[in-house]
Amino acid sequence: MKQGNIKISSENMMPIIKKWLYSDKDIFLREIVANGIDAITKFKKLVSMGTATETEGEEYCVKITADKDAKTLTVEDNGIGMSEEEVEKYITQIAFSGASDFLAKYEKAGGEGIIGHFGLGFYSAYMVSDNVEIITKSYDGSPAVHWQSDGDKTYTIEECDKKERGTKIIMHIADGEKEFLEEGKIRELVRKYCSFMPYNIYVGYKGDGKDKPLNTTTPLYMKPVKDCTDEEYTSFYSDTFMDFTPPIFWVHLDMDYPFRLKGILYFPKVKNKLELERGKVKLYCNQVFIADNIKEVIPEFLMLLNGVIDCPDIPLNVSRSFLQNDRQVQRISKYITRKVADKLVALFKNDRKKFEECWGDLANFVKFGCIKDEDFYQRVKDIIIYKDINGEYKNLNEFLGLPAESAEDDKEDKAKDASADDKEQKAEHSTIYYVSDEQQQAQYIKMFKDASLNAIICDNFIDPHFVSYLEYKQPSKLKFMRIDADIAGALKGDDSAEDSVLVDIFKNAIGDDKLTIKTESLKNTDVPAVINVDEYMRRYSEMGAFYGMSGGAVAKTIIVNTANPVVAKIKELDDGKQKFVAGYIYSLALLAFRKLTPEEFDKFNGDTLAMLSDYIK
Repeated sequence: MKQGNIKISSENMMPIIKKWLYSDKDIFLREIVANGIDAITKFKKLVSMGTATETEGEEYCVKITADKDAKTLTVEDNGIGMSEEEVEKYITQIAFSGASDFLAKYEKAGGEGIIGHFGLGFYSAYMVSDNVEIITKSYDGSPAVHWQSDGDKTYTIEECDKKERGTKIIMHIADGEKEFLEEGKIRELVRKYCSFMPYNIYVGYKGDGKDKPLNTTTPLYMKPVKDCTDEEYTSFYSDTFMDFTPPIFWVHLDMDYPFRLKGILYFPKVKNKLELERGKVKLYCNQVFIADNIKEVIPEFLMLLNGVIDCPDIPLNVSRSFLQNDRQVQRISKYITRKVADKLVALFKNDRKKFEECWGDLANFVKFGCIKDEDFYQRVKDIIIYKDINGEYKNLNEFLGLPAESAEDDKEDKAKDASADDKEQKAEHSTIYYVSDEQQQAQYIKMFKDASLNAIICDNFIDPHFVSYLEYKQPSKLKFMRIDADIAGALKGDDSAEDSVLVDIFKNAIGDDKLTIKTESLKNTDVPAVINVDEYMRRYSEMGAFYGMSGGAVAKTIIVNTANPVVAKIKELDDGKQKFVAGYIYSLALLAFRKLTPEEFDKFNGDTLAMLSDYIK
């Protein structure tokens, strides 16, 4: 038996490795299993080069077994194995990378599939173990080796009688970590971290031929796009995300240059249009799970999707600061954004009907993406569609009756030397009316339809932010007004002179000094009065409420319709009836504008009963 000291740069290094190398101790199993996968990959490459010989009929795999009585968790592979010299080099000299050394020696073998983090990865076992053993035999026929250390600075190494090629890691689980002896817990971790590793992984292997691997060695994203069926995409989605509602469509990513990346991003059906539901984009390196939703690699708005991305060019263990500043990572992020945008544009152009059918599920995602990512906005701005009050879907150019814009048009809009004629023409189409609640704003919608006016439906929670964003992006072209913000010119009749007597009657009946009262002759004679609120004051107030602050009361204006037959006769009534009728008209206008408060409803209900009682006398 040989004894020695583990070669580390300082006495404090081992406690750091044991406790702080990874933020989540669960990850130790990923590291140990990944080492086994690496060992198999290395051996198979040597076989392909004629440097090593494999056993006929041998299944390359990793086996994980737990022994509660012995308090051990064992991970065994039948890969390349190690000689005593290699154990000394790669285990006792912690900083070495077994993969780097292998590739340097066998350059012709190529580096595909080798993860390359054996040195520090092995020591993650000490996060849950108070003693670790290695029993290994190299493919080269050298004697088998038994290495053991309790995680302090000392270790022992000696020959042993292991017959088969490969490595067995035996972890003596610490008293406080006994959950890692539970087969259910182990299976959970394998599914989380190792579900796509390229060789079979067994838990509780019995060797009776009935064992089933827990992982999928050839995940769908590794197949060429042309070889994948819709059924396979849907099945892969439900198996990976445990979501059995089929996705609406997907984007298959496949890039070999200037970086390697494969993956599938799915657009899930929206369960609630009133909120943005966070998805889960799983990031892998050579089929080894790294983490969910790493925003440095995956743009924030794409995290609303579900997906799998495998990028061998991103190392398994890397700092966030590295990812933030790495140019390659930034290129990957831009590539993913572009591919998603291209998929949406292609669907819009090639299958407009399906695009419209899917829009309810896409709208929040696309609008949020535009707000968060300028490049995405520029690519998709012309395919953003809106349902109008007639039930038809149109983009803004179609809604305004304008030709489709190009990127050059947008640049010209921003140019300071735009001609006065152009500005005047754009001004004719600048105001777009929108509806935020079709049911509540039904009266306003009817007035618009009767006047052959149109408005778009903006009833998702993100729409108030999005219309403000569009105004910011195209200030000379777009101005949005909620349908109850202003009386459109086309709704007004010919005689709109101010009637001061009517104003005084309503002021006396309503008794609200903060309410502005105006008279107008409207073409729609059925409506006695409508309420308007200033668009930008209302937006400011709603924004304050959204962020938990008081935006202040929004001043209202009631427009009394002098063309309405009831309004026209108010002045003929006595003072009591004038007050009653004017007050009732105000309640009707409020009811069409918003929900009544309990006090307002009590008054309206009482006035209605009084009117009915008077009617049946």
